[in-house]
Amino acid sequence: MKFSLIAAVVLLALAQGSFAQDAVNLDSLSRYFEEMKNKMVQDLTEIIGNQDLANQAQTFMEDKKTQLEPLFAQIQEQLKTVSASVEEQIKPLAASVQAQLQSDNFKQQMESIFQKLTEQTKAVDN
Repeated sequence: MKFSLIAAVVLLALAQGSFAQDAVNLDSLSRYFEEMKNKMVQDLTEIIGNQDLANQAQTFMEDKKTQLEPLFAQIQEQLKTVSASVEEQIKPLAASVQAQLQSDNFKQQMESIFQKLTEQTKAVDN
């Protein structure tokens, strides 16, 4: 039982390490979005100063949409890759835990624990 708990903790630690690498990718994406936001604010300020606001706003929005569409496609692909990686790491862990939960030894241990708790509860009630 202790070995299986240790194995589960080790697997979770490995999965966490994988998430740490993904966090680096997320940091670079968040920096990119921050830069994009600052650039958009600057561009918007310039547009507001001009007379032809409606046309420039429409052009601005179309340009930004065109620029962001490939980025969103890349992000979607990266998220698919990350989710596939996480799924590959979690499936063996889940199968291992499920196998341990279905084992007779685990069931006997749980029954023993519940029996002891029941006995202790009866002792406290008396």
